[in-house]
Amino acid sequence: MSSVSAAVPQPGRTKAFLRLVMIEHSVFALPFAYIATLTAMYERDGSVDWVKLLLVTVCMVGLRTFAMAANRIIDREIDARNPRTAHRELVTGAMSVRHAWTGALVAVVVFLGAAALLNPLCLALAPVAVVPMVVYPYAKRFTDFPQAFLGLAQSMGPVGAWLAVTGSWSWKAVILGLAVGIWIGGFDLIYACQDVDTDRRIGVKSVPARFGIPAAIWGARVCHTITTALFVWFAVATHAGAFFWLGLLIVAGAFGYEHSIVRPHDLSRLNRAFFQVNGFIGIALFVCALLDLLVRGLSLR
Repeated sequence: MSSVSAAVPQPGRTKAFLRLVMIEHSVFALPFAYIATLTAMYERDGSVDWVKLLLVTVCMVGLRTFAMAANRIIDREIDARNPRTAHRELVTGAMSVRHAWTGALVAVVVFLGAAALLNPLCLALAPVAVVPMVVYPYAKRFTDFPQAFLGLAQSMGPVGAWLAVTGSWSWKAVILGLAVGIWIGGFDLIYACQDVDTDRRIGVKSVPARFGIPAAIWGARVCHTITTALFVWFAVATHAGAFFWLGLLIVAGAFGYEHSIVRPHDLSRLNRAFFQVNGFIGIALFVCALLDLLVRGLSLR
């Protein structure tokens, strides 16, 4: 193979990398970054800045891609010892560690570049946002509460999106960020329940492994109750209208359904709760928030 052809990315590697980082799971965090972005634009001058919206999208996808790649790289030995994750690309050899790191570094450079185009504050704080993305994979090695680090990492999305628009701090964004972080940490408590036996055997720390599945399920319920309360607080703080409140009713109903199909002694529908219900929650609330902002006067031009 010539040096020129070797330098050209191979389609198989690209597909393997996209599978590695599960690019479709951006649906969990991206809608809330959009809610923060559009709400900040509405409060600023009532119109959508499409360039900033695009840059926020690039930042979110770039940082999440880096985080997932780093997670998979750091956890590859643990993944190899878990039957559920032993098919992952870095374990099977479908993707080499070198190429995974290359993709991760490209993603973080894209993130930093987009942050630089937003405003100086975003660029200054961008490296801070990278830190929890790398710390989280190691958390399961030294604490029984790795979901707290995951929640912290995810909470920065809405805060960063608001900063991208206004260039200044907002406690409204913090409320939304906390809601998102606690929500994702809560459903990760549920997701971790399926690995209890393996985690205990190989020494991986988690709430279910340390305290048991019932405690983790109840912890998730508490997290999602707090999440709902924070969404309500955000609605009040931003003077949300009827459509946003309708979205909150839908979210509350989805949480109720999620916790009705996942029980301590019945995890058979865990994947439906994790992937389908939580994906629906983000999209449903974003659609309702967008409709609410449009009704209240947000201009798309």
